[in-house]
Amino acid sequence: MAGLIKREDIDEVRQRTDIKEVVDGYVTLKGAGLGTYKGLCPFHDERSPSFTVRPQVGRYHCFGCGEDGDVIAFVQKQDHTSFHEAVEKLAARIGYELRYEDGGTGPNREEVGKRQRLLDAHKIADEFFRAQLLTPGASEGRNFLHGRGFDRAAAEQFGVGYAPQGWDALLKHLRGRGFTDQELKLTGMFSEGNRGIYDRFRGRLIWPIRDIAGDTIGFGARKLYEDDQGPKYLNTPETTLYKKSQVLYGIDLAKRSIAKDRQLVVVEGYTDVMACHLAGIPTAVATCGTAFGTEHIKIARRLLSDDGTGGEVIFTFDGDAAGQKAALRAFEEDQRFTAQTYVAVEPTGADPCDLRQTRGDAAVRDLINARRPLFEFAIRATLKRHNLDTVEGRVAALRESAPVVGQIRDAGIRPAYARELAGWLGMSVEDVSRAVAVAMKRAASGPPGAPGDTAPGGPHTSASTPQPGGPGVAAGPASGAVPSYNRPDPRDPVASMERQAIEVALQEPSLLGGGIWERFSAARFVTPAFQAIHDAMRASGPGLIGDPVRWVEQVMNEVPEPLRPLVSELAVVPLPASTEEAVQKYCRDILSRLFELQITRVKADKMGQLQRLDPAADPEDFQRLNRELMMLEMERRALRSDA
Repeated sequence: MAGLIKREDIDEVRQRTDIKEVVDGYVTLKGAGLGTYKGLCPFHDERSPSFTVRPQVGRYHCFGCGEDGDVIAFVQKQDHTSFHEAVEKLAARIGYELRYEDGGTGPNREEVGKRQRLLDAHKIADEFFRAQLLTPGASEGRNFLHGRGFDRAAAEQFGVGYAPQGWDALLKHLRGRGFTDQELKLTGMFSEGNRGIYDRFRGRLIWPIRDIAGDTIGFGARKLYEDDQGPKYLNTPETTLYKKSQVLYGIDLAKRSIAKDRQLVVVEGYTDVMACHLAGIPTAVATCGTAFGTEHIKIARRLLSDDGTGGEVIFTFDGDAAGQKAALRAFEEDQRFTAQTYVAVEPTGADPCDLRQTRGDAAVRDLINARRPLFEFAIRATLKRHNLDTVEGRVAALRESAPVVGQIRDAGIRPAYARELAGWLGMSVEDVSRAVAVAMKRAASGPPGAPGDTAPGGPHTSASTPQPGGPGVAAGPASGAVPSYNRPDPRDPVASMERQAIEVALQEPSLLGGGIWERFSAARFVTPAFQAIHDAMRASGPGLIGDPVRWVEQVMNEVPEPLRPLVSELAVVPLPASTEEAVQKYCRDILSRLFELQITRVKADKMGQLQRLDPAADPEDFQRLNRELMMLEMERRALRSDA
């Protein structure tokens, strides 16, 4: 049973994981000052590096697009995983065993070990197949690729390989790498006969099928020789790694473009994915021998941030009857999206690979650009089944198409399609609207869970309905204004000094130990944003100042939401020093300046009080204020002396 990961374990994983090592797997980082690294941002296109990582505080921040977070957030965004999955992945990386609330359990350590062995076997097989494509025996495979317009560079980009003819080429290779037959049986790469196991893929062109993180989990194999009695395409069977209903070919290559462009293009085959990517449609993926279904939609929604704020899913299908049937199945699944869905069908029936081969890259782009709303396609496909030249045909068409219009979840679009349908049928808008309303009523009164069921929170919830915590909506109580903060003016010398003090306190909190914490906690900031961050530091307390990663995390939790990006920025901005000794001196100097400024402010207040006093009338207060002013001046001189 899965359960919530214990909070202290999450903190431990965050603390023990070197964020630089993790980010290095995705971004080339270079030193940018002591303890700070920079690289090109993985979340937006840029020419000059502005993506900054500060391992000491365990955070990253892009000064170009504003993306920021800790190592868990980075893995979530890069691999498009849930928080839970990201923590488990990082825990496995460092060998940390997680504990779960309420008696729940996480991945079994033995099962994790078995899974890693399967992944290792697939990785080695992937490398083996790719190497075989360059051998003399693979000429038929290379000819196939060349005949479809793919050169060697394209084959390398998509990891295309070749399975040699024969029964045990891969088997011998993996046995030689230490894998047992019992392990190999679980990979799906082998079949079993009376004499034991043998290669499943023989004399075929091979495409590696990878998960969203880029790990090879299966293979698709295309028939090349006439004497091959197997199917045209042969995929890995269902295994613990490979579940075809949850796999999209090309997702590892397309995920970044899908998230960036808010577009997902679903094509039908491996070569179609290759053709689209090479033609400038890097958002293309394909299902692996199954229809685009519920599990695929979960992947798509995660990548598209399918929250009603935009994005589009484009299905490409052959123009034949089977293609139209597939499109109508997609329409049924469309109701699970809040992104807009479209269909792109080439009138001649050509798929993207054929189009690129015969008419070039531009034709592939034109096909996608000429997409039509899936609503329209589904309605028109329904109308084609009836003779609209007769009254009986038009009435039958209305009966069948009205429920299709009624399924459109967007209440703003539905009436517009009712009017379109009226025009296509040559009927009055009133008659069609009435038929749509009746169809919706019938669907709504059906048994719970039936198509058309509109229970609250179901897939027909309007995309325009604000949801708590959604984009632009502050989570929490509806009443009460969310405070807003102007970005501090860098030209203001006081704001500049306060900013430097906050930077030091975030990045080198250990300097706040001992009596320094009391002094820092008592400081008063005049810049509202910095005062709010200072308040968050005081609320966090001195208990975490010896642990920079947890300190920054706690301050992020305490600070008002609008200021979190600023805290993230200040936690990673390089400090102006090139050695550890210089950093310590700089930080102490900044804190001394902050404390001296506080003394100056207090002195000014007390001088004002002193000037308003009558020494003759209030001799005791007059003497007390003079003593306090003298003590403040001594404290100020001591600070300067230490500095």
